[in-house]
Amino acid sequence: MIHTGRAVLLLVRRNLRQHALSTIATALSLALAGGLTMAVFVIEGQTRAAFSGGLGFDAVLGGRGSPLQLVLNSVFHLDTSPGNIPWKLYTEIRRRPYVEAAVPISVGDNYLNYRIVGTSLDMFEKLNYQPGRRLTVAPGGRLFDPDLQEAVIGSVVAQRAGLSIGSTFNPYHGITYDPAQRHDDEYVVVGILEQTNTPNDRVIFIPIEGIFRMSGHTLRGDGGEYTPRRGKPIPDAVKEVSAVLLKLKPGQPGFHLFQEVNRQGRVATLAWPIGSVMAEIFDKLGWMAQVLRLIAYLVVCVAAASILTGIYNSLSARRRDYAILRALGARRGVVFVSIIAEAKSIAALGALLAFPVYAGILLAAALVVREQTGVVLDLWVGHPALWITPLAMIAIGGITGIIPARKAYATDVASNLAPLS
Repeated sequence: MIHTGRAVLLLVRRNLRQHALSTIATALSLALAGGLTMAVFVIEGQTRAAFSGGLGFDAVLGGRGSPLQLVLNSVFHLDTSPGNIPWKLYTEIRRRPYVEAAVPISVGDNYLNYRIVGTSLDMFEKLNYQPGRRLTVAPGGRLFDPDLQEAVIGSVVAQRAGLSIGSTFNPYHGITYDPAQRHDDEYVVVGILEQTNTPNDRVIFIPIEGIFRMSGHTLRGDGGEYTPRRGKPIPDAVKEVSAVLLKLKPGQPGFHLFQEVNRQGRVATLAWPIGSVMAEIFDKLGWMAQVLRLIAYLVVCVAAASILTGIYNSLSARRRDYAILRALGARRGVVFVSIIAEAKSIAALGALLAFPVYAGILLAAALVVREQTGVVLDLWVGHPALWITPLAMIAIGGITGIIPARKAYATDVASNLAPLS
């Protein structure tokens, strides 16, 4: 009698070696499907968490328009500003007893396509960009002086734009770099922010007063047009800001402020809560992830069909071998199990190769996402898809092997042991 476990192992190893080319081709197709499936789930989960996850502030107040556009522009430094709000509204909100911090920002300029954001020192001293984390300047630098033409730049700006402490630059009007839109104002870099792995790494922060006084800028906070003059103070009535980042005290002030600004007011928009606002974009674009998942599932099905076809078509050449094994004492179950094991082995090889494919896709996606948004995807993050997908692939391989296994199980010993000539 042949030992069952050893017989199964010998059959699987022999069949995989004899059909190495089809085995490798099928495993690679499974690897592509598995890697794509894992990457889709991980990328979707990480981007959703990055854009909808926790921030160090609760709401954004800005011009009348879309809350999503307001958040994209003021928090993630994407898209255009929906408009400005009067400085008076900012000062009123800042004085509310339930407001812990109110940080004004003003946008509309760039340097080599990196956003320039005018703000106050409260951006660094009172506001967190993530829970428990504040923007900090790397050793050797400092925060800008609100009364001088100084700048604090993100780590990506320093790396890509070639700026360092002591470097000078001229801003350009607009959010897209155009050499013809160069301002005469010159700013000096006095600090470089510690890396945050957020869109802040791609931002240049300057005093908000610098935005007000930038050459070519006109203030319309009171409805008219006001051009600042050198050496003369700017009346608060004419000032305007693009948005205000708000940190609220515990309780339900966000709900009441939302009702006041969005339902009763006509001047501004309050984006609150920010996570819910950003979740809208993923709900609207969820079909894209579904299409990618569907493609991955279809590739898995094609690869599974390849396992079925490859094993099934090779059975005619294996029948004599199985008949000999049966004659030597191997049970029908040995033949059946060996086919299932072979199919699972091919699927397991594909599942193993899926991880390099997944890593390559995630790395490419991470580079694109960081380049476009400043958000960094974690290549080593854990996700249920990283273990569910390989196990599902092996299970599918085993199920696929049932049909050829049943055919091999029914092999007739006598007819297949007859002389070949």
